[in-house]
Amino acid sequence: MSERTLFLAWRDTEQSRRWFPVGQLDADIEHPLYRFRYTGGAEQAQSEAGFPLLLEFPEPRKVYQSSELFPIFKNRVMSKSRPDFVEYMHNLGLDETADPMQILAVSGGRRVTDAYEVFPKIEKLEDGSFTCRFFLHGSRYTNADARKRIERLVEDESLYVTLELTNPATGLAVQFQTEDYYMIGWAPRYLVYDLAKAMAESPPEYEAHVVRLNPPPAPANHRVLIEMSGRWDKHEPMSSDDYKPLVP
Repeated sequence: MSERTLFLAWRDTEQSRRWFPVGQLDADIEHPLYRFRYTGGAEQAQSEAGFPLLLEFPEPRKVYQSSELFPIFKNRVMSKSRPDFVEYMHNLGLDETADPMQILAVSGGRRVTDAYEVFPKIEKLEDGSFTCRFFLHGSRYTNADARKRIERLVEDESLYVTLELTNPATGLAVQFQTEDYYMIGWAPRYLVYDLAKAMAESPPEYEAHVVRLNPPPAPANHRVLIEMSGRWDKHEPMSSDDYKPLVP
């Protein structure tokens, strides 16, 4: 499949710590052609948290197109010339031939120098099923016993998925537990609404397991790669106003 969609999320680091989906990146890899548009989440982030528009995308209601990946995304992909590139791809569970869009879809493109993260559009199949991958979030906020349990995780290990209704930071949250009941972390906040819908609509059909483990010196945010699957009966993922482009 040559056409792919990623979303750009921005975090309010000053007050709420909330994540907002602020942009949509569409790519036709074969031609190639890249297109960026701000989404409704950008307007909400501006009004509620003072989101600053990106310097390379200064107009909120404009379609930006390029035959090359835009710098804000390209700079989040490790260069193939780096000596640790092969290890990096191995940590992501990807083949060395993966293109930048595939890499960003798994890595998230997180950098310590800014408040942005990239994530893929979850595709709903004809039967309503979906599968998505992401790195475990928030493990540093779990207790010491849970962090030790993370060190004993194995690939393909099944995890319990539970809905947390009163998370002090986010309110609603999706958390993961081992089968011996250690709470090891959470799903990314920007996926919570859609994952929670799957848990509510088809409770018997959602599940999660560990895909890959990356011990130190891998970055803390790339330690545990999780795959979650489920099904939506009626819900259309990422269809709220936050995700809708401001221009066609």
